Amino acid sequence: MPAAPDGTIAIGSTLADKLKVKVGDPVNIVAPITAGADAELTTRTGHFAIGAIFESGIAFVDRDLVFMGIDRAARFFGREGVDGIEVRLRNLDQTETVTELLRNAFTKSFRVNNWMEFNAAAAAGFQLLKRVYAMVLILLIAVAAFNLVATLIMVVMEKRKDIAVLMAMGAARSDIRRIFVVKGMIVGVAGTAAGLMLGAAACFILSRYHFIHIQKQIYGISTLPIDAQPLSFVVVAIASLALCWLATVYPAHQAAREMPVEVFRS
Repeated sequence: MPAAPDGTIAIGSTLADKLKVKVGDPVNIVAPITAGADAELTTRTGHFAIGAIFESGIAFVDRDLVFMGIDRAARFFGREGVDGIEVRLRNLDQTETVTELLRNAFTKSFRVNNWMEFNAAAAAGFQLLKRVYAMVLILLIAVAAFNLVATLIMVVMEKRKDIAVLMAMGAARSDIRRIFVVKGMIVGVAGTAAGLMLGAAACFILSRYHFIHIQKQIYGISTLPIDAQPLSFVVVAIASLALCWLATVYPAHQAAREMPVEVFRS
């Protein structure tokens, strides 16, 4: 007759699939225990039942961790109190700083690890992807800027007579140049504003509804993390407007070079 369970535990979905167990199934847990004056290594066995199967979306959590009541865990491992404390930060950019402070605050008998060390490969991969996507975004904006150059050049060619009339009426070359710069910047500002609004809406939707899934076995997480920072939107807006302004320089200069007499003759 099987022994009565010592309690219930919660295991991850990956571990449950590996063990081929479901809620209510009995499992045996064998843990190494260090005890005695000579710190002898022994083992302890416990009979538990599967109380819950969870899926966190993080590979090592779903694969390696088992959760049980803290009182039952203390009795099972023969320890008093807790062995570890989890610290959660509001700003993930402070991870390395806080980790270093904790390592300096505690003695070498304590071990301090952060989420970046647990997911070193995924963190490095996402950092590389951020740089690549930033370069791709700048190239896309540059392509749009070249399209703006082509559009303004066509406008200059179509409006040659209008430009000649304005110059004949006393408009300075700087005024003509300013007209085309303003026209190009209006198009650039409108496009930048539309892009920022669409990007903000997409980030908001993705942060609420995780419908983009990635390989958990490769990246360690199953959904795409979203961290929309206002500074990123500001940088993108400044880069976009700067490229749009540069795109207006050549067409505006060409428009200001028109000679009214030559235009009227042609």
